[in-house]
Amino acid sequence: MATTKEYGLGEFDFPRGWFMIADSEEVKDTPVSVRYFGRDFVLYRGDSGKVHLLDAYCPHMGSHLGLNSTSYIVRDGAHIEGDSIRCPYHGWRFGPDGKCDDIPYYDKIPKAACVKSWPVVEQTGVIFVWHDPENGEPDFPLPAIPEWEDTSWVHWKIDRLGTLNCHPQEVLDNMSDVAHFAPTHGSTAVSYFENEYNGPTMTQYFGAGHRTLAAKDELLELRTWYTGPGILMSRMWGHLPSIMMIAHTPVDDGVIRAWHALMVKSPNAVATHRDVAMARAYQETSKLAFAQDFEIWSNKRPAFTILQVPTDGPFHKGRIWYSQFYNPRARAADIQKRVNGIHATVRKPMGAKEAA
Repeated sequence: MATTKEYGLGEFDFPRGWFMIADSEEVKDTPVSVRYFGRDFVLYRGDSGKVHLLDAYCPHMGSHLGLNSTSYIVRDGAHIEGDSIRCPYHGWRFGPDGKCDDIPYYDKIPKAACVKSWPVVEQTGVIFVWHDPENGEPDFPLPAIPEWEDTSWVHWKIDRLGTLNCHPQEVLDNMSDVAHFAPTHGSTAVSYFENEYNGPTMTQYFGAGHRTLAAKDELLELRTWYTGPGILMSRMWGHLPSIMMIAHTPVDDGVIRAWHALMVKSPNAVATHRDVAMARAYQETSKLAFAQDFEIWSNKRPAFTILQVPTDGPFHKGRIWYSQFYNPRARAADIQKRVNGIHATVRKPMGAKEAA
């Protein structure tokens, strides 16, 4: 299991940014135990419908706030009260801010009776958390997907891909890697491949034939970008206009959990049942294409250094860009200055798709 320090990324083991931690369908009326960034959490949906994330362990005697099915707190339906959660061991109740707001058998609540509360946002069927080793407020937004409100687009279903013993650096390297598209994914006749670095965003512009996602003699064009270190979005033009999401979140140092999803534009103002079936089939094809990367990452040794040739793509720039999230945010601007701009491995021709 390769660690952040072995890649020489920076001071922190886990990066700063927005990360996916669950899809909305996973969090209903029962608390969910999750582990990310080397620590345990409890994720629950309050009676208001809002999702909350707290550190997992009660400060009283260390019981897990969510993992229980036999105590009478749970059996009596008192585990979730309003937007608070009760410890199944002694019944101490904690609000969404992490502060204890009730001890059933004592009137005075100790100041230390609190757990860390984490900022979460639920949108497009996904639950995201802001993680920052310095405990700062978010300094860049989540990616916006206005098509979610457009009835001609078929919403994605989240593909839960599980955990992978792979450092996220290996995943980020894909953004700089033009040479793998043909042997791994069956791309043909690459028309252009460019990378743009702009602050907390890294964008890949790519156009080529594709043996899986494009019709014969059709150019598949993609604008793919990371907003921070853990959320990839991709707009694809070709046989079916679509928007792909790939999210990966550190579980422990050198272990990630990953998800895949795809929205597809239908030819109708309101997507029909037939359009939904078509979109689901195309999403499955997209997932299989991503699985080609997943299998490679599952069976490779860590690439702490890359034996790079000039036509591989700008691996070194991508790794510098990525390092900004593993260092104090005070250093981010200086790191960004080292890479900001466009690097063209295969220059874009006139008429290629631009950012929407």
